[in-house]
Amino acid sequence: MSAQLDALTAQVAATITIEQSAILLIQGLAAQIEALKTDPAALQALSDSLKGSADTLAAAVTANTTP
Repeated sequence: MSAQLDALTAQVAATITIEQSAILLIQGLAAQIEALKTDPAALQALSDSLKGSADTLAAAVTANTTP
């Protein structure tokens, strides 16, 4: 039982870390969008960058998902 508890504790810690990273990412994106909202070219560049990141993430998830 102790090994199971240790594994669960580690998984919870990893999940919390990931959630905190996602929160920081979203807050950072919101701040960037706010700062760039009057600069269409910069806003488009941010959008293009996000699309590239999203495509890379989607490919990684797909490649590492077992059917």
